[in-house]
Amino acid sequence: MAASVKILIAGGFGVGKTTMVGAISEITPLRTEELITELSAGVDDLRGVEGKTTTTVALDFGRITIDQNLVLYLFGTPGQDRFWFLWDELARGALGAVVLADTRRLDGSFAAIDFFERRGVAFTVAVNCFEGAPLYTPAEVRDALDLDERIPVLLCDARDRASCKNVLMTLVEYLIERAASTGARV
Repeated sequence: MAASVKILIAGGFGVGKTTMVGAISEITPLRTEELITELSAGVDDLRGVEGKTTTTVALDFGRITIDQNLVLYLFGTPGQDRFWFLWDELARGALGAVVLADTRRLDGSFAAIDFFERRGVAFTVAVNCFEGAPLYTPAEVRDALDLDERIPVLLCDARDRASCKNVLMTLVEYLIERAASTGARV
């Protein structure tokens, strides 16, 4: 019987969480997307994502089987501040998280990083490399986000299945390393 692991895909508004879950999931992902309407004007910050027409209002859900012994259940979080109350419920039972970042709005990553640090949930940071966005090395992103040197930081394309798989495998390897160093079980 395969071990089931709950992983969160988190980050700020418009960083590609829904895209990542959709790109990697082996099942048709559950999405709770709604159209962005004029009611969100003044509430949701669309700077840098002016072309965005839909938004996640609860969660995204997908699944990927790593091998016969490991299945990852992926829960994408909503990005807007007004839906943050859902994060506590979504984080319950999560073994780890991916914080997606966008270099056009890197400051949008701080809240997600703080959320996981405060709860002791292991995470990696994956910079979704949008076309036309400034390119930085993982070391530069680590410095900008003031991350511990042990936290993996990598570049990715949330539209690309292989890139998303690399992000998830990096997280799984990090979880195993952390467990080994503390004597905990994964």
